[in-house]
Parts: sequence; C-alpha cells; structure tokens
Amino acid sequence: MFFLKALQMEDPIQLKEEGNKYFQASDYEKALQSYTQAIKLNKDKGLQAVLYRNRAACFLKKEEYAKAASDASRAIDINASDIKALYRRSQALEKLGKLDQAFKDAQKCATIEPRNKNFQETLRRLGANIQEKLRIQFSTDSRVQKMFEILLDENSEKEKREKAANNLIVLGREEAGAERIFQNNGVSLLLQLIETKDPELILAAVRTLSGMCTGHKARATAILHYLGIDSICMWMSVDNEEISLAVCNLLQTITDCLLGQGMEEHHGKEEAVVLDTKKDLRMITMRLLDMLVSKKVSGQGRDQALNLLNKNIPRKDLKDHDNSRTIFVIDNGLKKILKVVGQIPEMPDCLPLTENTQLTASVLLNKLYDDLRCDPERDNYRVICEEYIKSKIDPQNMDKTLHAIQMVSGVLQGPFDLGNKLLGMKGVMEMMVALCGSEREIDQLVAVEALIHASTKLSRATFIISNGVALLKEIYKKTKNEKIKIRALVGLCKLGSAGGTDYGLRQFAEGSTEKLARQCRKWLCNTSIDARTRKWAVEGLAYLTLDADVKDDFVEDEPALQAMFELAKTSDKTILYSVASALVNCTNSYDTKELVPELVQLAKFSKQHVPEEHPKDKKDFVVKRVKRLLKAGVVSALACMVKADSAILTDQSKELIARVFLALCEDPKDRGTIVAQGGGKALIPLAVEGTDVGKIKASHALAKIAAISNPDIAFPGERVYEVVRPLVSLLNTERDGLQNYEALLGLTNFSGRSDKLRLKIVKEKALPDIENYMFENHDQLRQAATECMCNLVVNKEVQERFVADGNDRLKLVVLLCGEDDEKVQVAAAGALAMLTAAQKKLCSKMTEVTTQWLEILQRLCLHDNMEVQHRGLVIAFNLISADKELAKKLVETELLEILTYIGKQEDDPKKQHIINVARDCLTRCMDYGLIKPLSRA
Repeated sequence: MFFLKALQMEDPIQLKEEGNKYFQASDYEKALQSYTQAIKLNKDKGLQAVLYRNRAACFLKKEEYAKAASDASRAIDINASDIKALYRRSQALEKLGKLDQAFKDAQKCATIEPRNKNFQETLRRLGANIQEKLRIQFSTDSRVQKMFEILLDENSEKEKREKAANNLIVLGREEAGAERIFQNNGVSLLLQLIETKDPELILAAVRTLSGMCTGHKARATAILHYLGIDSICMWMSVDNEEISLAVCNLLQTITDCLLGQGMEEHHGKEEAVVLDTKKDLRMITMRLLDMLVSKKVSGQGRDQALNLLNKNIPRKDLKDHDNSRTIFVIDNGLKKILKVVGQIPEMPDCLPLTENTQLTASVLLNKLYDDLRCDPERDNYRVICEEYIKSKIDPQNMDKTLHAIQMVSGVLQGPFDLGNKLLGMKGVMEMMVALCGSEREIDQLVAVEALIHASTKLSRATFIISNGVALLKEIYKKTKNEKIKIRALVGLCKLGSAGGTDYGLRQFAEGSTEKLARQCRKWLCNTSIDARTRKWAVEGLAYLTLDADVKDDFVEDEPALQAMFELAKTSDKTILYSVASALVNCTNSYDTKELVPELVQLAKFSKQHVPEEHPKDKKDFVVKRVKRLLKAGVVSALACMVKADSAILTDQSKELIARVFLALCEDPKDRGTIVAQGGGKALIPLAVEGTDVGKIKASHALAKIAAISNPDIAFPGERVYEVVRPLVSLLNTERDGLQNYEALLGLTNFSGRSDKLRLKIVKEKALPDIENYMFENHDQLRQAATECMCNLVVNKEVQERFVADGNDRLKLVVLLCGEDDEKVQVAAAGALAMLTAAQKKLCSKMTEVTTQWLEILQRLCLHDNMEVQHRGLVIAFNLISADKELAKKLVETELLEILTYIGKQEDDPKKQHIINVARDCLTRCMDYGLIKPLSRA
C-alpha cells in the first residue's frame, strides 16, 4: 500500500527512498519499479545518475547483466567519475565475459580511490582472468591447427584421427572454440574433410559445423552461404543413414538460427547486426521440395527432407496468424509431395524410398492442411490435389492411373476429410473396385490398400460392401502373394466392422476367426516380409482380437507380442492405432454397456436374443491376460508409442493407450513394475492432451500410481508437479466415486512429501473440492478428504484460510473430530492439532465455532484409540499454551480432571507420549498459577 501511495505522490526523491528500502529488504523487483518510476518523473541530472546506478544494482542482483551495464553507462554519461556506477559496470561486464572493458572500469575506480582494497583485488582477479583467456585462446588456435593437420594427413594413425575428430566436435560446441575455428579458416578446412568422402571424417566435419552454428545467427548464415544450400542438400541425399541424419541436424540448426529459435543472448556489436533471413529460409524450403522428387536422392535423404518440412513449415502455435510458409509450400510443392505419396515401391520407375517415406509425406499433407486458416485456402489445396490426380487418371495407361489411386490412398492417411472428398471424384471409387478384379498383382495390391483406407467412412464402406466384398474374398482365396492376401484379409475385417452385425467376420472369410488370427500372427512374426506389409497383420489383429478366443491365444504367443511391440516403435500412425486397439481388446478396457437384470429377464421372456458374456471375457481371464502382457514388456512399448510425433500419435490413439494403462494399473502389485518401465512418465502427457475420455483415463491411472507409490521414485524431479493437475481434475463431481477416492489418496500422498507440493495443490484450486468431500456421506471419501486436509494444513497459506473470517472450515474440522469413524477422527484431530499449534488465533476461534467443542475435546482426550487420544491432548496443550484466559476457562471444566487422571498414571512405555503431554498441560497451568503443584500417588 505504501508503494502505491508513493507512486501517487509522484515525488522522485520519495520514490528513490522507497526503492532503497525495498533494496535493503532484498525485494529487488519492487525496488526496480520504484527507481524506474522515479527516472520517468525526475528532471534533475544529479539525481538521475543516482537513480540509474541504483537500478543497475538491482539488475546485478537479478543477474540481468546487460541491463545493469546499460544503466551504469547512463549514470557515467552524466557523471564520468561516479565511482559506484563505474564499479557496477565493471561487475556487469565481467559477468558478460567482456574482461578487457571490465578491467578498464576497475582501473578507473582504483585511480579515484587507490587505497580501496576491494578495487585492487578486483584488478588482480581481472588481470589474471585476462591472461588465462589469452593463454587459452592461443592454445586453442594451435590445437585447432594441429587437429586439422592430423585429419587431413592420410598417413595419420587411425586412432589419432578419431581422437582429433572427436576433439574438433567438442570444440565446435563451445562458443570460444567455435569462434576460433571460424576465424582460422576452419569452415574451408571442414569442407576439405567432407570432400575426402571418408564417412568418419564427413560425420566429424558436419557435427562440428552443427556445433558452430548453434545459437549464433551471424555465424550460421555465413556458414550456409559459404557451403551453399545445394551442397548441403547433396550431402543429405547420400545413401548413408548416419551422414544423412547428421546433415539434417546441421540444416535444422541453421534453420533454428534463421528463425531466431534457441538463440543465445549476445551483447555489444552483434546486437546491431540485422540479417534478412526470409530469402535464405525460402531458398532452403525450395531445395528441400526439389529433393522430394529427385531420383538422385536416397530414401534416407528424402525422409530427412520431409522431416525438416514437417518440423519447420507449419505453425507451432495456431494463435500466430502468419501461415505464409505453409501457403508457399502448397503453391510450390504440394504436387511434389503428392508425387511421393503416389509412388508404388513395386514398380520399376519408383523413387528411392524407405518404409517410412510415404507415411511421413502423408503426415506432412495433414499438417499443411491443418495449418490453413480459412475455407478459400482449403479450397485451393483441394483444387490443386484434384487437378493433379485427374491429370494422372488415364484409362489407356493403367500404370499412370495406379499412381492416381495411390495418391488418393496417401491423402486418406493424411487429411482424411480431404481424402474423402477426393473419393467423391467421378470414377475414383469405381476404378478402385475395378482394379481389384485385375489380373495384375500390382493392380490388386494398390486397389485393396486404397479400399481399406476408403472404408473408414461408413458411406464409402457401404458402397464397397455392395461392390467389392466378393472381389476381396476372391482375391484372399486365390492369390499366392502374401502382400495382397494380408491386405485382402484386413479389408474384409474392416468391412465386417463397418458393416455391423449383418456383416460379421465369418461371412467374409473361410474358417474361424482363430484361424485367421493365427495367419496374421504368422505374418507378423515373419521378418522376411517387409515392415510395410507386416503392419497390415497388426491391423488385422486389431479387428480379430475382438473375439475372446483370439485375444486369449494372442497374449500367449510371445514372439507375436514382441514383433508387434517392435513394430509399434516405427513412425506409423496406422500401426500405433492398430497396436493400441489390439491391446485395448486384450485388456477388455473398452466401454461396455451394463445389462439391467430386469430387462434381460424381459428379453428372455419375449424370446429375444440376449448377448451373453464370453467365458474368456470374465475377470479372471482378463487379469491373466494383463499379467501376461506386463511380463512381455507392454509398458515399455506403450511408453515408446507415447513419444511419437503428434501427427502420428492421434488423440484417438492416445485415448486407447490411456485405457490400456488404466487396465494395467488395476492391481496395486503391478504398479511398481509399471513405474520401473516408464509408465508414470508416459502417462503425464496422456493426462494433459487428447480426448476428454482419454485424459480422464490417464489421470485415473496416475491416481492409482500416486496413491501407493513413493512420488520421488514414481515421478522424479520436477515431474511430480505435473501430476498434481490431472489428480485435481478427478475431484470434479462428474467423475465417479472411485476416481474421486483414488485422486484424494494420491493428493494425500503428495501433500505429505513437501511444502512445495502442498502449495502446488493449493494453486491448482483443489481446496474447495477437498472440503466438499469432507462433508461427503460416503465414509471412505470423507476419510480420504480429511486425511488429505490433515497433510495440507501444514502449509501457511492453508492455515491463513482457516484463520480468515467468514468461513466454516475450522468448525468442520472440529465437528469431524466428534465423528464415530475412528479413521476420520484420527485425521481430523491431527489437522486440528497442527492448526492450533501453528496459529494461536485458531485456539480461541475453536471455542467459538460450535458449542460442542469442549465435549468433543474431552472425548478425544479419553479416547480408547491412543493415536486419537494423543492428538486430543496435543490440542488441549495448544489451547492452554495460547492464552492464560483460555487456560483458565479449561481448568474450570472437567478437562482438568481428565488431565490430572492421565498425568498421575504410572510411567508406561506404550503410552508414555500420552502421559507426557498431559503432564505438560498441567505444568503450563501451574506456570500460570491456575493450579497447585501436582503430587502423584
């Protein structure tokens, strides 16, 4: 309040004095505010210099050294011999690493006050530091030269070259080292290393360049221009995964600098350098788009180009209105991306691809589409796609048409709504069905895959059921090509799911679902089949595991489980969703409708079919499957899946994974295993992002872990604070009782660990909900809430809420002490004991909140449960210690007889702590002179 009054007075001198007081009290933020306001109002030059140097002192304390140096300089501009300002600038410059400038200021201070020992000591320290810096600099120059000599000498020993390469990489990551390499013709020498075509030397050179570019825009721009974007892209195009990835990292580092991300704070002349980066960024984008369709680029290189586009083109934050980079890519490169998704690996003219290339391209299509801001932009995107696909459809050229169908299939794996519109183009669906009947295997392969993606939409599935099911059955039975057979099976499974009960799986395929599932598991375990084909086996199992017999057999097949977990590590949206779906089926963690007994009887009476639970869907079988999955390492697989890119790990997949985790956490004995395998860490992002159902399931799983685990082990470091919000969200009255209860247990566990955690719980506004559950009729909820409050009252902010007027918090706790439920009594009495010990005001307030307070206190002090009795006596001691008048009031009641009775008892190790508290109460009363000394019998 005083600070506000000072501002209103608009007196610079008073504001300065106020700032001085705040500074002496170590409240540097408020001191800054006072000095800043005074600077704005002041017109006296002498005072202005004092204000600037005082504010410089604040900035020094706040470790904002650039601002401290700036303010000190302003003070010196007014008064060149201001010794305090000179010394403060010297301190700031030293921290900024500008030792020579700091030395000059310290030298001026020592000249003005030659006998000042502090200045002399500063001069000695700075002098020594400058000498050391020069020594290191000259040493670094010679070391850099020596390293390059060893690396460029073909006759050097292999061990020496490896050591020199590693040392060069390390040096490039240090600011001083990077600058010395740069200044000593290092970029040219690194280019010579790359031109040797020796993989080890290329890697060393590229990684050194990455280190040199990190956080330094000017240097990164100079290196980009010297090397040339064409050369960098050429190096990234090589068919060597390690080199391609290293060059990708170099280009990402340069891009980060150009975008101003991850920049280190630079001062002095560098701040004045203004670089126009738009032209460079556009040039990089164009070269990456060119790489997508070049036959000279390896599959690895194409993947890296797609990854860079995925990471840097769409907006990070949709609140940012500038999506110009996305518009540029759509206008200049959308057709190139479509060409990639339209490639058919089995055809001779296919571009070099990896197993992930086309899916990564589909992800990019999806990200670009999601980044558009309005319908006209989306219409332009759609028109470009339609025109490009139409240009590829040629009834006279089936190979060309196949590429068009493959493009539609690729778009369906990206922006699905757009893909669905493309399916509506004239002749597309008919062409897909017609290709299924082709004699060529490649036609069947592309068409079946496209039908599978198209059948996700029920309206399209109905068309395919009417026109393509017979063809799929025929293909499945007759083809000897495993790649086609597995796709036909998945297509039939998917259509069976889309078609409903009239189109069950058994209608579409010969034999039982168990037989089909065995075939899928066989494909899944066959590593000689490419991963792109094996993923379809996972998708088939996602449908087939709806059958109880299939899921039971599947979890017993260790090789199949491990093969599925291994595939889950790949960057494939379909595989992640399919794996998660299969695991949801195996753990029965899907939603089920509870059958009302009366309605079941009525249905039987009217001779209607009543679905019965399969014996293998009963609880004991589900528990057995969960244990088997845990043993197989399912938690590690799930944790790996959670780390996938957001474009691959969809909200629906997150929900499925959360459901599986909740099922795995059901048995408290398994929760330690889940934590040990990374389950606790994996659940946190699932509880924060995704569908509402998914977030609730993940939060519930976190609550189960938090309720019984040591938080320091389950959620080490700062991670534990991220768990509080999900737990608090479960206190919502819309959640079920079990979720409320386990969330309260978790919060109780957390609130017993540290005051920082208690404060976090308070800041998440959990107190009102916890208080509400203390009124709950349900005994376990009331007990859990009271125990949680017992831990929270240790926090001062919580105590102040009890002290505040106009609330019934204290009354509630007092009344809960009188409950018949012993566990509630223990918790409530503990809370009241801590409150009355911490806040004397609450001692007198306790006697006013209810007329039953004395009766409740006496009952606590006579309780059969020693824990309750001890807490009751501590409360009595707190009341007596708080105030003599209050002690007198208690002595005049039957409480004195109770204290005397307990205090006179013989020493007993089992209840000595109780006897001692009673004696302490009596001793305090004697100190007040309210009773005479106690004489024990």
